[in-house]
Amino acid sequence: MGQYYLKLPKMGESVAEATVTKWLKDVGDPVSLDDPILEIATDKVDTDVTSEVEGVILEKKFKENEVVQVGEVLVVIETKGDEKDSIGTPKIEVLVPENSNHENDDSESVVTKLEEEIQIIETTVNKTNGNSGRFYSPLVKNIAKKEEVSLEELDKIPGTGKDHRLTKKDLLDYLKVRVNSTFQQKDQKKHKSETIELPTLTKPSFSGGDQILEMSRMEKLISSHMKSSIETSAHVQSFIEADVTALWDWRENSKASFLKRENEKLTFTPLFIRAIIKALRDYPTLNSSLEGDKIIIKKDINLGMATALDDGNLIVPVIKNADHLNLVGLTKAVNDLASRARNNNLKPEEIQEGTYTLTNIGNFGSIMGTPIINQPQVGILAIGAIRKMPAVIETPDGDFIGVRRKVILSHSYDHRIINGATGGLFVKRVAEYLENWDETVSF
Repeated sequence: MGQYYLKLPKMGESVAEATVTKWLKDVGDPVSLDDPILEIATDKVDTDVTSEVEGVILEKKFKENEVVQVGEVLVVIETKGDEKDSIGTPKIEVLVPENSNHENDDSESVVTKLEEEIQIIETTVNKTNGNSGRFYSPLVKNIAKKEEVSLEELDKIPGTGKDHRLTKKDLLDYLKVRVNSTFQQKDQKKHKSETIELPTLTKPSFSGGDQILEMSRMEKLISSHMKSSIETSAHVQSFIEADVTALWDWRENSKASFLKRENEKLTFTPLFIRAIIKALRDYPTLNSSLEGDKIIIKKDINLGMATALDDGNLIVPVIKNADHLNLVGLTKAVNDLASRARNNNLKPEEIQEGTYTLTNIGNFGSIMGTPIINQPQVGILAIGAIRKMPAVIETPDGDFIGVRRKVILSHSYDHRIINGATGGLFVKRVAEYLENWDETVSF
């Protein structure tokens, strides 16, 4: 019988760890090829880890809610073949001189030599991982190096991972406290002669009738992602009102035939996406990301669309190469991704590599908003509710008041690289494409 070590697979370039959310198999259960064994969650998506062999579950290495690093062994599977471990187990070899004769050595001498060898190995490991011999993942080491955190300082940070391992979240939480502490120390030194009363943070009080709810895992992830975006980008907004009467009328006249022909419901989302794609071609810096001092303008237009889930949370599936799709292709992609997002059937790659995001807040009755940029993108457009509004209509025979369909477009963009002119002109161009909708557009 052999043993197969199933590891946590790589989930994307920016994903270094995942949380075990649910075990689907127990020790002793048989598994076949591609059988789901457990559910995991990253900061991007929930997914299953499936078996790569046939066999029986021999050992589970992690419990539910524990954090696993990419490449770590999740489960040991006993197989019928004679193949040994799928990963190499490090072996310690004690080298003994050829002329040594263990038959003449007493047992104490042999034990002493082994202890010396082990001491040398432990010293080497300690130098590699830190004075305490504690293991740190490459991600934690990179963050520590960037933030100038020494190994000695790392050793003192409590870890919440398996065997008290230090996770990315542990280090980031520590850095927040560290920055605040450093700031207060500098501030106190700067104002020695002044009396400064810093605000005291108090815990919230609860009365007997208050309801206390634990944040769900997704709520925690969204909270962290949104806070990180605010801390990363210099958010600024531009707003514009668009007259979409022609677009409204075109959809009303076309949706029945579209449904009959394509068996797809024609919503406003693909129509807005079509206008955004055209505007991104005109202003390609909005289809970019910022890495250090380098602006990376993306070749592909991968449009993310914020989708509301039944529990009130949001997820952002991505339409890859959206600029290569016609209206039919966009509609099918929108409907398919939205449906599978609500049923939790998205694949990890379907919420990655977005280059710009659209959120339709009008679905909830909002007329405008200030959306938060979806990192590492530099812009996001919120579509408000389409409303009947009185408007001044200019004609060669004079002006008159009429009823028009209006919508407010709210554009948030990263002011580090997108100035007010570009951000404002971009959303203005989107409005122009919506107002001058081509009624002869084919399906």
